[in-house]
Amino acid sequence: MVIQLIQFHQLLRPIKAVFLMFLIVSITACGQLIANAKKEFAQDLSTTILGFNDPETIKKAVPAYLILISSMIKGDPDNPDLLESGAQLYSAYASGFTDSEESKKALADRAYLYANRALCIREPTFCDAETLSYFDFKKSLARIDVVNTESLFVFVSSWAGKIEANSSDWNAIAELPKVKAGIQRVLELDETVSNGNAHLYMAVMESLLPPTLGGKPELAKQHFDRAIELSNGNNLMAKVLYAEKYAKMLFDRQLHDKLLKEVLEADVEKTNQILINTLAKQKAAALLLEGDEYF
Repeated sequence: MVIQLIQFHQLLRPIKAVFLMFLIVSITACGQLIANAKKEFAQDLSTTILGFNDPETIKKAVPAYLILISSMIKGDPDNPDLLESGAQLYSAYASGFTDSEESKKALADRAYLYANRALCIREPTFCDAETLSYFDFKKSLARIDVVNTESLFVFVSSWAGKIEANSSDWNAIAELPKVKAGIQRVLELDETVSNGNAHLYMAVMESLLPPTLGGKPELAKQHFDRAIELSNGNNLMAKVLYAEKYAKMLFDRQLHDKLLKEVLEADVEKTNQILINTLAKQKAAALLLEGDEYF
């Protein structure tokens, strides 16, 4: 069991990279919520964050928005849009920037609380999602319609973040099948949600185990390819995870290096995701350096 627990720690780790992609969207949404005070604020904030190529500055700046959005939720606790914005922001920061495990758990737990409350308001059958059996959870998923697809994605992605932050807890890990079922339902309803990132989540999940242990790498490959296609090739982190989780698992050095070199050669200034693509370039460079040791 100890060995299995260590494996789960390693398997859940790549989910962190996916959350970084929601940071920009989350901060933008937070800005939109206070656009009544200054209509241009949301656009200005969005443009600034999207165009930032210094992750360290973002790491220092975002905590102020965590406090801001929590205060706004306290004043309007039944606003699902506000709750979902808070969930995304807390999830992104917990996975990408916090320095301590305790802080990570606290932020991820709050993100899940906000996301669960929002979906509960929209669809009451999800109010006790953690206590539902897998069978009953699947029935609740069937009730979700296309209008609430994005809300469902915020919920299951926040839940994945909570599991990753509490990966030493077997009770948390046991909820992964529900998260996977939720992501599958998102894909059934609208695969384009969040620029195709539901495919990236599924790709990572399908890459958790090698074929000899029941993994489905070819299915993972299909999801990676589709995530990249839906982003028009601009999601460089998708290529990094493709190399790290799929190519390395199959010991495909040619594909591994090809994907990472494409990331390093890409011009992030021509994309609308400069921050996340800057992070992707940093990770790609590190993975290339480690290639000789792994292969």
